[in-house]
Amino acid sequence: MFIAGAWVEAESGKRFDVTNPATGEKIGEMPDGAAGDAQRAIAAADAAFAEWASTTAHERSALLYRAWQLMTERSSDLAELMTLEQGKPLKASNFEVKYAADFLLWFAEEAKRVNGQWLPSSRRDQRFLSIRQPVGVVAAVTPWNYPVSMLTRKMGPALAAGCTMVLKPAEATPLCAKAVFEVLVDAGIPTGVINMVTALDPVPIGEVFTSDPRVKKLTFTGSTAVGKKLAGAAASNLQRVSVELGGHAPFIVYPDADPVHAAKGAAALKFLNSGQACISPNRLYVHESLAEAFTETLVTRVSKVKAGSGFVDGVGVGPLVNDAAVAKVENQVVDARAKGAEVPVGGQRLTDGDFASGHFFAPTVVTGVTSEMLISHEETFGPVAPVLTYDDPEEVIALANNTSYGLAAYVYTRDISTALRAFEALRFGIIGINDVNPTSASVPFGGMGDSGLGREGGHEGIDEYLETKVGGFAL
Repeated sequence: MFIAGAWVEAESGKRFDVTNPATGEKIGEMPDGAAGDAQRAIAAADAAFAEWASTTAHERSALLYRAWQLMTERSSDLAELMTLEQGKPLKASNFEVKYAADFLLWFAEEAKRVNGQWLPSSRRDQRFLSIRQPVGVVAAVTPWNYPVSMLTRKMGPALAAGCTMVLKPAEATPLCAKAVFEVLVDAGIPTGVINMVTALDPVPIGEVFTSDPRVKKLTFTGSTAVGKKLAGAAASNLQRVSVELGGHAPFIVYPDADPVHAAKGAAALKFLNSGQACISPNRLYVHESLAEAFTETLVTRVSKVKAGSGFVDGVGVGPLVNDAAVAKVENQVVDARAKGAEVPVGGQRLTDGDFASGHFFAPTVVTGVTSEMLISHEETFGPVAPVLTYDDPEEVIALANNTSYGLAAYVYTRDISTALRAFEALRFGIIGINDVNPTSASVPFGGMGDSGLGREGGHEGIDEYLETKVGGFAL
């Protein structure tokens, strides 16, 4: 772990194994921290806050810029580590490292854009001045599915704002977190500004994060169930909270769309990271007039998607994170079949040969999906594309909005009016219009409803780590 500028063991001396999800083999180990370790890390962050907050925006910007340079230089090594520890294909890992580095660069620039303003008064002898200051110590909890970019998307704005941090990375991918910390340490981050506690059991760490009065903000990316629990606990301490949670994204193909183009987009997006992405499309709503052409293209594309180790050329789908994830996906497909759905490609665990020791599920398409099936309302987080048909374009928005989630949605149409109406009517934070990659470090990322609170990235990203202070000056 990293506490007060030093790499340290857990107080208990315990460690836990880190394994490759594609093979089950041990690839490393990390300290198994507990509540006492989290308290030590918070103390270090609290002690470092005043000095770090007093640094200039240009100083913080220069450090983040240096970190961006180092991450870029080490991109190949970071990508290989990610594929080894998390399982995604090496090409996807390389893309994620670049995406992660982009947040460091973006917030290096945003650090110098934090400003205040003079506000008018009704009195001639009075002036108001508004300034922005860092909130204080930030506790961050990050997920395993994007084990590098989810760190920089939180650490970049927090450090740019002048906050100090304590991170608890996912227990499945702590080696990637360690590598990110090494980048920041080598870039010159001062002692105590960033701290990391690793643990096999995240519960005691979360309890400390949400109860320690020295922690002024909690930021979390992960499941909706855990996010609600953490946010509820943080509320009793009046901590500021931002949470990026699950999704159940609709993918709407309107009657005027090109069904082949739409199907290619759906195939590319759905199987990204083996479907283990919160913005992954979970409900493909295709107008019945296009269903045959769309499904034919989708099945053809998916049947060519190769599963396996991320280090093997041509592999498009790596392992899922663990056996429980495979079981959930399998259960959804079994349920859909039992209720009348068809599975023209895939639909089963992969357990033979090279798959025997890993957590693999075949790239799958399910057709004839109805609202009674689990897959139509339960987040999948796996490589399964469910196709639902509809006949009334006026009602498809209501179908898409019929979920408690509100993170991402996708629309395919050639008509600008249809696109704008859908964009305005869909209750989701991110909408891709004929676009399967509507994200960037320069734009806000976040959802509505059960998909979370707050935004990451863009100009809004740094706002989550700043307080507003107003001074009234009598002349």
